[in-house]
Amino acid sequence: MRALIVGGGIGGLAAAAAFHQRGWQLEVLEQAPEFTEVGAGLAVQPNGLRALDALGLGDMLRSGGTAAPLAGVRSADGRWMIRNDVAKLERRFGPWVTVHRAALVDLLRTAVPARALRPGTEVREVRADGTVLHSGGTSKADLVVGADGVHSVTRRSVWPRLPGPRYVGYTTWRLIAPPRHVEGSVETWGRGARFGHAPLPDRRVYCYLMANAPKGSRTGLAQLCERFADWHDPVPALLGSADSDAVLQHDTYELPALHTYVRERVALLGDAAHAMTPNLGQGACQALEDAVTLAATVDELGTEAGLAAYDRVRVPRTRMIARRSRQAGSPAHWTSVPGTALRDAV
Repeated sequence: MRALIVGGGIGGLAAAAAFHQRGWQLEVLEQAPEFTEVGAGLAVQPNGLRALDALGLGDMLRSGGTAAPLAGVRSADGRWMIRNDVAKLERRFGPWVTVHRAALVDLLRTAVPARALRPGTEVREVRADGTVLHSGGTSKADLVVGADGVHSVTRRSVWPRLPGPRYVGYTTWRLIAPPRHVEGSVETWGRGARFGHAPLPDRRVYCYLMANAPKGSRTGLAQLCERFADWHDPVPALLGSADSDAVLQHDTYELPALHTYVRERVALLGDAAHAMTPNLGQGACQALEDAVTLAATVDELGTEAGLAAYDRVRVPRTRMIARRSRQAGSPAHWTSVPGTALRDAV
């Protein structure tokens, strides 16, 4: 059996690793000139680690050091609004791991044969019968996996009438600050903005910021330092120590809920299927779950029945998580003084 995977990010490489484990022939088509990840930090939560365990990679990621779950949420002046029972969460679910996104991609790439990787390949059209037209010619497979992100060519080709991604009203910045001590993973909410930080295994600090902004607007580090200057420590210090050239800004999009992720010989996974807001930190974890579930169901049941089973399992779960993520982040972006005061009190 042969699988053709469109997209060589976290979800695509995880799918490739899962199908390779089961003896499938593979091609992974990636538009970028190399298989890597442009990004900053990433929290792999216990469900994502269990998906990596299915690939035999979970302990390799844990070996770099585990992390505690989110300690809680503070207000801009430093008051705790939510304190999580971190020890209880770890006992119930297991540890988290915070890593650089590129490190996870590198780990997944080691589980995929080098001969299967096709960097620098632009996919132009995907057909439901398993045909893919790309810059290197035409390929055909028993299964095509669309793991090509929120602006997926696979989804647009096979589901041309579906609505595209929608901007959720805020933009996101990510950066890595130099090593310093921080009190675990903490998020802070202000009016229409928030800031989060989490320590990496090498003591550097992964930081993310989100703020209400018009789509396409751009803000540099100096302006961010000014905007967050009166927030509690260590927010100003973390921003002040960052390298302005290493700050990444991306508008935040989500996909309208899809009723199905499969059609004939094509399946969507990850952001191509269910791009969600980052409020629960579940985007990569859900892509990992998708990948191991898809490989298991299709290999065990055959393409048609396996894709139907994948759809039955993954659509309701990912739609639920996307909905909860949207709800969880909404109060952080309220802007009215009475509304935010009420939110903070509650």
